[in-house]
Amino acid sequence: MSDLINNNPVWVKKILSIHGLLPLLRLALVSAYLVGGINKFIGFHAAIEEQASFGLQPAWLWAATAIFIEIVGSLLVIFNRFVWLGAGALGCLTAVAMLVANDFWNHTGPAFFSTFNSFFEHLGLIAALVMVTILSNQSSKSQ
Repeated sequence: MSDLINNNPVWVKKILSIHGLLPLLRLALVSAYLVGGINKFIGFHAAIEEQASFGLQPAWLWAATAIFIEIVGSLLVIFNRFVWLGAGALGCLTAVAMLVANDFWNHTGPAFFSTFNSFFEHLGLIAALVMVTILSNQSSKSQ
């Protein structure tokens, strides 16, 4: 971890060296997934309807799978255990979501703008999940 910090200005080094920063960042990264999974679990019928609205069938299975991945995958990342599995599952779920729900190529006008932006926001999340996996692997090697 120190190699990642050393090439930065002093003030950045101080921020990056804050004890407990990495667990907070992992929590922040997966917070939308964790909250989404819990909300889908509480409102399972609405989660089923959401999956059906995207044409995913059987909708109940897609909803249950999303809930499981969002909650369990998030917990794996947060607790830095099998991060490759948790982040990988969240990344795959995100890829499906961006292709199904953010199909900007099928839209025009404001809908194009919205789905285009969401598509690339999801792509950024996938990249961040890959980076947290790399970082987790590097930090486990240095311990």
